[in-house]
Amino acid sequence: MKWDDEVRSPKTLTPKPVDITDEVIERATLLIDSMTVDDITGQDWATDRYTAALEDVIHAKADGKKPPRAAEEEPAGTVVDLMAALEQSVQKAQESRGEGEHATVHEMKPKRAAKKAAAKKTTTKKTPARKTTAKKRGA
Repeated sequence: MKWDDEVRSPKTLTPKPVDITDEVIERATLLIDSMTVDDITGQDWATDRYTAALEDVIHAKADGKKPPRAAEEEPAGTVVDLMAALEQSVQKAQESRGEGEHATVHEMKPKRAAKKAAAKKTTTKKTPARKTTAKKRGA
């Protein structure tokens, strides 16, 4: 719900009038005509396979038969072994850097932790605060 001061007048929501030329209207109708199809029967993209399969199941159950099982679809593309592709990519990168089969791997010695030096405390001299005297003004 909204308060009465939050409700806007519908007049502010109407779009502003726009001048459209006849050429723009003609181009728009040509575009729409080129994208429309008069008859969608026989079009593969317009076939509702789900509804057809559901009707088959309903008719089979009404006749007292087992409903047909859906055919398993084969994968659309080839399956790529990601680990093999990664290993091949790493091998190519190593060969391009000259690290091929003849590269040697050395175990690195662990670094010693650097000792922290104790921070020296320095004393600072404290200076006494100055007293300011008010200047006398002449009238």
